Amino acid sequence: MGAMFRSEEMALAQLFIQPEAAYQSISELGETGTVQFRDLNEEVSAFQRKFVGEVRRCDEMERKLRYIEAEVRKDDVPIPDVKELPKAPNPREIIDLEAHLEKTEGDIRELSESAVKLKSNYLELAEYKHVLEKTQSFFIEQEEANGMDTAHKSLIPEDNQGATSRGRLGFVAGVVNRERVPAFERMLWRISRGNVFLRQAEIEKALEDPATGNEIKKTVFVAFFQGEQLKSRITKVCAGFHASIYQCPSSSGERNETLQNVKTQIEDLNLVLNQTADHRNRVLVTVAKDLQNWSIMVRKMKAIYHTLNMFNMDVTKKCLIGECWVPVHDIPIVQKALQDGSSAGGSSIASFLNVIDTNEQPPTFNRTNKFTRGFQNLIDSYGVASYREVNPALYTIITFPFLFAIMFGDVGHGFILFLFGLYMVLYEKRHMGAKSSSEIWNIFFAGRYIIVLMGLFSIYTGIMYNDIFSRTMNIFGSSWRVNTNFSTLNESEEIQLNPTYDYTGTPYFFGVDPAWMLAKNKIIFLNSYKMKLSIIFGVFHMMFGVCMSVVNFAHFRKMENFFFMFLPQIIFLMLLFLWMVVMMFLKWILYDANYTTETQFGSSCAPSVLILFINMMLFKADDPEPGCKEFMFEGQDTLQMVFVIIAVLCIPVMLLGKPIYVMMKRNNKGKHEIMNGDVNQGIELQPETTLEEAKPTHSGHKEGGGGHGGHNEDDEPIGDIFIHQAIHTIEYVLSTVSHTASYLRLWALSLAHAQLSEVLWNMVLQMGLAISTYVGGVVLFFIFGAWAVLTVAILVMMEGLSAFLHTLRLHWVEFMSKFYEGLGYPFQPFSFKLIMEEDSEPAD
Repeated sequence: MGAMFRSEEMALAQLFIQPEAAYQSISELGETGTVQFRDLNEEVSAFQRKFVGEVRRCDEMERKLRYIEAEVRKDDVPIPDVKELPKAPNPREIIDLEAHLEKTEGDIRELSESAVKLKSNYLELAEYKHVLEKTQSFFIEQEEANGMDTAHKSLIPEDNQGATSRGRLGFVAGVVNRERVPAFERMLWRISRGNVFLRQAEIEKALEDPATGNEIKKTVFVAFFQGEQLKSRITKVCAGFHASIYQCPSSSGERNETLQNVKTQIEDLNLVLNQTADHRNRVLVTVAKDLQNWSIMVRKMKAIYHTLNMFNMDVTKKCLIGECWVPVHDIPIVQKALQDGSSAGGSSIASFLNVIDTNEQPPTFNRTNKFTRGFQNLIDSYGVASYREVNPALYTIITFPFLFAIMFGDVGHGFILFLFGLYMVLYEKRHMGAKSSSEIWNIFFAGRYIIVLMGLFSIYTGIMYNDIFSRTMNIFGSSWRVNTNFSTLNESEEIQLNPTYDYTGTPYFFGVDPAWMLAKNKIIFLNSYKMKLSIIFGVFHMMFGVCMSVVNFAHFRKMENFFFMFLPQIIFLMLLFLWMVVMMFLKWILYDANYTTETQFGSSCAPSVLILFINMMLFKADDPEPGCKEFMFEGQDTLQMVFVIIAVLCIPVMLLGKPIYVMMKRNNKGKHEIMNGDVNQGIELQPETTLEEAKPTHSGHKEGGGGHGGHNEDDEPIGDIFIHQAIHTIEYVLSTVSHTASYLRLWALSLAHAQLSEVLWNMVLQMGLAISTYVGGVVLFFIFGAWAVLTVAILVMMEGLSAFLHTLRLHWVEFMSKFYEGLGYPFQPFSFKLIMEEDSEPAD
């Protein structure tokens, strides 16, 4: 939990790596995922860097892999998942892999081109076969209509050229795409002025496009004409519409003989196509086994060379120098990775790491696990914490599901939420390997542990509210007796609970008494109960946030903020709003249902806490009811007046305290420098002193220099400090009122959730339960289904989302604004695991 309380300490380090061991060293660092490299060549274009040639080689290999993967997926060949990620290949393996990919791409491309040619031939033969069959049927129909013997005579004489010259008909046969037939027919009509006779017939079975594999639908046509001029025009129109023209014999015998030859060729070509497809499938299955490994190796290799392009070469060209941010806790891991890389690269000189000092703001790194990662993501969505700032995620683990449950309190609904989260937790390995493309599911799955805790806390608050699907549970026995007969609670639809006569004096053991479910004054009681609870939890939540700022002030050595910011803030909050909470408890303790003139502490004389608070702020008093007291105890009015005066005095302390302190501190510092003179005067470097010896020894990042928020107030103009403090003071004073009122959403949503649940029960499920006949069982089955669907859709999903968003707002605005700045930037380590996860995410 130490890493959750505050971001880890970071150090800026220089890496000195020998060129022959650079590749292996970066590979080892990528496996550990512990360093974030800085680009030392920002001013150098990507095409002028040292390893641009290697990056281009990786791009070329990625292109080949994409082509191979596309061919594998086109043939629906399964690609097995990788159980263990392979390491980045060494330079010798890179050459072998590059040659193997080139050969594999060439083989697959050759097989694809061969298959396209064979399929093109098959398509031509199939079209030719359909042309012969359809034209044969055209001629037979015409000859039978003319009463001619189809075995001895033909519609068109064999001497087609001579027949055309003697005024006999000629014809052109072919196929055209079906969607182009209407336009094709109109064009033939126009060019011939109606002197072309067109017969057409659709090909029933769709053909296959050789290039894409898509289905194409075509139509056989025969155009009869007279004259060579028309023939030339028809041929040009066919070419314009990409229609295929085939030579069709005039005589029936030749057509039958040609048809048999075409069928024989199709059978032979089918055999060749099947053999080619089998061979291609065997090649693709073999390739698919290693495809994922190859892709991972190439991506790792490309990431390594991209990282090496961030390094600088020293003047001797014998060492690569890089800079990186590294967690101090992980420095030994980085040193071991450099040693392993040097050993694997065969370098005689070991690579080493040197921690350097800097005034730059380091990245923020909160080490998380699968349980805490979801809560950390909620905080990072608002803003990444400043370096070494207190991390609210640690406390959000408890406060977030608890505040959610206050608004969502129902045992049944909470149990549904818990079961859904538990399912995702138990089967998380299966879902993590599935890589779903649904963005909504991925959001739910990332917050599975949040959902589990929200469900558990909702079950707890549901027991406190004694609410399960808008019904109550009488486990410990009710403390209310109506007309001294407990059966009245079951027989009467609505009763009026009067604590003076009906209450036994012993409270229900745990939660709300079940008798309130049948009471007419239930809403009045629950309104008061939940409203006060929301204010109580809200005030303590805000006070906790203000107290967390002390941890930041102490860590960043800004103790003046403790005296001039924290103390007036917490005193202002406690004297006004914590006092309002105290009055709620005093009212619960001092007043009961029994009223006596001696004590004047009956419920009818109980003052309104809200009216007391308003009068306290306005320094006014109201006349109490006859026989009652305005205040709860003697001297309350004087005490409240003191509280308000002290709270008002805290405002100028917040407004002017810190700026005046900074101004006095600077004046004292200036006087001290004038009295002591220039500290550099009279100090000379000895001739034998080198520049390196004159430098101080650095051990890492200076944490206290920047202060909380990353800005150095010593260099900030005093006018800006006054303005900044004025804005902060006004915001805090006004926000204490608005934020306290904002916590009333806990009461409002809790009441709305309970009422919606009750309405759904009474207006839907109650109708099925009211039917006492046998038919009621069948009707109840369908009504229960509708009630269950509406419960899950409206009360669990919609109301759950609403409560989640309101809880998120309470944490982001009301809680975190008291101490959290969120001005940092995240630690993004060079990690092969993260690179693989980003590449495996489905594209939008």
